[in-house]
Amino acid sequence: MSGMLRNRGRRTGEVKRTAPAGLDQLFVPLLDRIDRGLATGSLDVTLPGGGFRRLGGRAPGAAAVVDLRHWRALYRLATGGSSGWYEAWVAGEWASPDPTALFELFVANRQGLGDTARARPWSRLLRRFAHLARRNDRKGARANVAYHYDLGNDFYAAWLDETLTYSSAIFDDPSEPLEVAQRRKLAAILDRTATAPGDRILEIGCGWGSFARVASEGGRRVHALTLSTEQAAHVRALDLPGVEVSLTDYRDAVGTYDAIASIEMVEAVGTRYWPDYLAAIARLLKPGGRAAIQYIAIDDSIFEAYARNVDFIQSYVFPGGMLISERRFRAIAERAGLEWRDRHAFGLDYAETLYRWRAAFDRADAEGRLPADLDAAFRNLWRYYLMYCEGGFRGGGITVAQVTLVKPLPSPRT
Repeated sequence: MSGMLRNRGRRTGEVKRTAPAGLDQLFVPLLDRIDRGLATGSLDVTLPGGGFRRLGGRAPGAAAVVDLRHWRALYRLATGGSSGWYEAWVAGEWASPDPTALFELFVANRQGLGDTARARPWSRLLRRFAHLARRNDRKGARANVAYHYDLGNDFYAAWLDETLTYSSAIFDDPSEPLEVAQRRKLAAILDRTATAPGDRILEIGCGWGSFARVASEGGRRVHALTLSTEQAAHVRALDLPGVEVSLTDYRDAVGTYDAIASIEMVEAVGTRYWPDYLAAIARLLKPGGRAAIQYIAIDDSIFEAYARNVDFIQSYVFPGGMLISERRFRAIAERAGLEWRDRHAFGLDYAETLYRWRAAFDRADAEGRLPADLDAAFRNLWRYYLMYCEGGFRGGGITVAQVTLVKPLPSPRT
C-alpha cells in the first residue's frame, strides 16, 4: 500500500485537563452561540476546569455528552470547522462516549447554528488553497479515487457485508441482515433501468461488482467503469458472464447503452464537473433509455456554506468528495435533456447501514482482521468517519436517494 495512505491521523491520546486563567471567559461567547443555536436536543459539557454546562435542552432531540479537556478544542472548532474539531479529537482535547449523537445534534440544528461550527474565512482560504490540487479533472479524479478506494480489497472486505457493497442499503425491517437490505437496493437499481435480458448497461463507478453481479444474474450485459485498480482487479476475478470492466473515466466512455447505473459515484464528481457527468449520461444513453442514479445530497439551504469549506471528509478521507445539491443537480440534468423521475429518499437507511459498518469495523479491529499496515491512528480516523457520517444522516442534513433519469424519444415528425 502506498505510503501516502498511512498515518492520515495521529491520535496522541488524552491531554491533561487544563484551564488557563482567562480562557474560559474567552470561549464563553462561543458556548453561548451554540446554546442559542440548539432548538432541539441537548449538549452536556464538562469544562476544562472541571465545571459543567448544559447547552440547549429546550425541546426533545439528540442528547450528546462532551468532555472538553482543553479550551484549544473550541479554538480549533471556531477556526477550522469540522476539520478543526477532528484535529482536536486526534489531539485528545475532547472526548465523548458517543460522538455520533454530537454530530446528529449539530446537523439537526444546522439552521440555528449557522456558521458557528464552520471554518473562519482565513482558515477556509488556506484549506481551499491546499485543496486546489485535488480537483476532479481526469488526473485528479484518478488520484482521489486511489486515495480512498485503493486502500486494499482486504481492508473493505473485513467490514463490508458479503456483497462488498459500499453504499446505502434499503431496509424493509431494521432487524434484517445487511446483505438482504443491500440486495434489495441493487434490485431496485436494476428495476429502474427497465432493461431485459440481453440489454447493455453501462455502470459508472462499479465498486467491487455487486451491481454487475446482480445484473449479470439477470442476463444483462454490463460494461463496468472504475478508476480504482483494486476494484477493477476484484471485478475481473469474479469472471461474471457478460461483464466487462475497464479503468475508464466517465468522460471518456463511448458507445450507446440501453441503460446506465451509477450508485453513489456522483459524490466523486465535484460541482465543477456535474455538467460533464450528466452530459455523458445523456450522450451514452439510447433514446428512451434510463439512468438509475443513487446519490447523497446535502440540504439545499446549507449547500453554499458547505461548498465554500473544505470539510473533515475532504481533508482526511476522500479528497475529491462533494455532496450534491439536489436542486442544482436536477436543473443541470434537465438542461442536458434528461427527465427527472421517481425520486425516493431513504436517509435513515443510510444511518443504519453506517451503524452496521461501524459495528463490523470494530469487530474486525478487535479480532485483528484489518490489514496490519493500517495503524491505530488510521483505524481511529475511519471509526470517526463512520460516526460522523451516521450522525449526518440521523440529523437530517444529508440524505440518500434514488432517481431515474430518462432520455426522451425523439418527437415524431409532423
